[in-house]
Amino acid sequence: MTDAVTAIVPDVDTLIRRFDARDYLLDEGTATALFLALQLGRPLLLEGEPGVGKTTAAKALAAALNAPLVRLQCYEGLGADEALYDWNYQRQLLAVRVSEARGERLQEADLFTEPFLLERPILRCVRHRGAIPPVLLIDEIDRADDEFEALLLEFLGEAAVTVPEIGTFAADRAPIVVLTSNRSRDLHDALRRRCLYHWIDYPEPERAAAILRRTVPGAAAPLIASVTDFLGSARTLDLDKSPGVAEAIDWVSALAALGAADLVPAEALASLGAIAKTPDDRTVLADAVGTYAASGETG
Repeated sequence: MTDAVTAIVPDVDTLIRRFDARDYLLDEGTATALFLALQLGRPLLLEGEPGVGKTTAAKALAAALNAPLVRLQCYEGLGADEALYDWNYQRQLLAVRVSEARGERLQEADLFTEPFLLERPILRCVRHRGAIPPVLLIDEIDRADDEFEALLLEFLGEAAVTVPEIGTFAADRAPIVVLTSNRSRDLHDALRRRCLYHWIDYPEPERAAAILRRTVPGAAAPLIASVTDFLGSARTLDLDKSPGVAEAIDWVSALAALGAADLVPAEALASLGAIAKTPDDRTVLADAVGTYAASGETG
């Protein structure tokens, strides 16, 4: 951890308070994992179901440190030319034409030098200058190909990027790296070995309710309590995609916008698109809403 970062977050409790000031209720386990990643200068791999706050945690970390946030969204086919570095081919072509116009001839080696180098997110973080290093969010690493993981190994292990034509660029201050994964595929051991690891669970009911109160302050307390209770049960159902925290926030926001003060069938069914992401899930959740409402009436 750099001196500047240590001054901002000297301990876990301070990190929790700084997240809280940015409306992210950080649990102690995640706070400790983030703090150790800062303290040890190691990348942190966050895994968990979609919607539990992995990406938001990295964003909140950058805000808490007043650090630049650089986001690399992963997808199938992502390669070095988009993630690490590329060459400015237009500028190279222009240099060739100018050279020819002058009756000169450029060597190939002359075209693959720093003036023609394009920084992509990872190299940009390596070459960052400043007291506080950037937070690099490598989001949904499980969506990228196996080959892309191999491209990351030097950077994750040494905070460096090698450009064969030029040499190796090493960071003065290692970037703060957070990788997220929804476990849509297994990641290789070589990548995992280079990272600290933390699994983010769906929050317990009390914390889920606290998150909803914070993020949807206009929602009625009975509505938040009933949504939290219902979703706790709904997550045990056989669903294609269980609702996460993000869906819970969307649903409470939708219900509040409809004027609901509690979870009643009419508004709940009208707003099910906030939590049901497939036709089958909508059917299952609609039945669950009816059962939940009936149990409330008879209880």
